[in-house]
Amino acid sequence: MGVSALKWQGWLVGLLVLAGLLVFAPLGLYVWASGEPAPQASATAAGSVRVTGCRIDPASRRVVAGVEATGQGSYVVTVEFRDQADPGPGVRSAQALVKIPGVTPATPERSEAIGPVWPPATTPWCGVAHSTRTEEEPTPGGG
Repeated sequence: MGVSALKWQGWLVGLLVLAGLLVFAPLGLYVWASGEPAPQASATAAGSVRVTGCRIDPASRRVVAGVEATGQGSYVVTVEFRDQADPGPGVRSAQALVKIPGVTPATPERSEAIGPVWPPATTPWCGVAHSTRTEEEPTPGGG
């Protein structure tokens, strides 16, 4: 009788170890695989993306920021909208994403970021919160 109980305990421990491997092995592989950033994405140089204008659209009362990118590649820019240039601690500001594809060194590309509806008595401040540049592969044959 004592051998039979030990035999079942051994099987139970074995099944628990197998169940643990089935649950935690994929989680470990996911954490290991997600540790490195994408190789093609890189942060842009300091002067390659800038806000060229910040205005309130009279019809919709939304903030519109003009964004200009120079350099080579495609850009994804996060534009920030605030009521002052230097916010206090803990202040959260509205943000919008703008994609500017196909930028070449010869010509800068421009786009607009549409922000939130702005209160009537305040002047908006627009700025670049973050930008990412992705290198584009040259097309064979130039076109």
